[in-house]
Amino acid sequence: MIKFLDLHKINLPYHDEFQSKLKSVLDKGWFILGNEVSTFESNFATYCGTKYCIGVANGLDALVLIFKAYMELGLLQKGDQIIVPANTYIASILSIINSDLIPVFVEPDESSFNIDANLIQEKITVKTKAILAVHLYGQLASMEKINAIAKSNNLLVIEDAAQAHGAISSIPNFVEGEFKKAGNLSDAGAFSFYPGKNLGALGDAGAITTNDEMLAKTLFSLRNYGSEKKYYNEIIGFNSRLDELQASFLNVKLPFLNDENIYRQSIAKRYILEIKNDKIKLPQWNLSNNHVFHLFVIRTKNRQHLQDYLLENNIETLIHYPVAPHKQKALFMFNNLSFPITESIHNEVLSLPISPIISKVEVDYIIKILNQY
Repeated sequence: MIKFLDLHKINLPYHDEFQSKLKSVLDKGWFILGNEVSTFESNFATYCGTKYCIGVANGLDALVLIFKAYMELGLLQKGDQIIVPANTYIASILSIINSDLIPVFVEPDESSFNIDANLIQEKITVKTKAILAVHLYGQLASMEKINAIAKSNNLLVIEDAAQAHGAISSIPNFVEGEFKKAGNLSDAGAFSFYPGKNLGALGDAGAITTNDEMLAKTLFSLRNYGSEKKYYNEIIGFNSRLDELQASFLNVKLPFLNDENIYRQSIAKRYILEIKNDKIKLPQWNLSNNHVFHLFVIRTKNRQHLQDYLLENNIETLIHYPVAPHKQKALFMFNNLSFPITESIHNEVLSLPISPIISKVEVDYIIKILNQY
């Protein structure tokens, strides 16, 4: 059986160093906001090209804390509208609702699955205060267009980069003379290090990146009960801190992220060039580094039949995601809305195995079986 994701095999190369880090953390006896967290924050900020990184408990908290920090700074207030893609994982929407803000849905561009930047302007009202750009499946949203719209309408831009660690934009970083990465293409970026992500911890973990000093200062306080000094609380905060042990594991894995992304891209390139079946619609990709293929997502009209066929041939697949956010029971207040492109995508998508440990032989087999379908 070719597993969709084999976390044991993915983490096996780091086993010895993980054991060493575990012993080190245990021996130090410092488990919350210690040296491993501060080291990872410095390392990840450098990796993303931002001035600041704030480690938090998970990706959803990262988004919520960004919104709450902007409310604390007076740039957002309860009831403000946030532009968000209709086609996304529900966490993007939950972060807005949990922050007492109002999501305004925009259909995706079918070629990328990401928000269609050409449809954003028509959704902006006097209550619109920010755009939440989601880099779905690992591919960057159209950040140049989104940032231009935001600038002309005085809006904040926040990246949901939970699936896009290391994705590189064509937007130059004039200070460093390099191209910018996910998390450095907006006012603030939110990351998840859920175990299955391109950079995955061994449990829940997340981070926020930004170049805004005041925002960072507020976030460092918000994640820790609203406190800068122990037992002295300046603002109403949260308990959402990156765990010292998870930070230590992330410090081990971060140096290998680029190489693993390159390997994912090589597999994606093979899928795109070698799968030839008119019943299968492949994702569009221009072979640049703007897509790090957290997921390789195809579309098919008869998804259940294809998924069953692949399973019969020992290939495990998953659906990301079977129900559009606005059709979820939890979001009943939006169930009456209609987004045909989003709904069609959610009815047709199927994710193929792609990871740093999938072998050439396994990829050969997957391509062969799909071409025989």
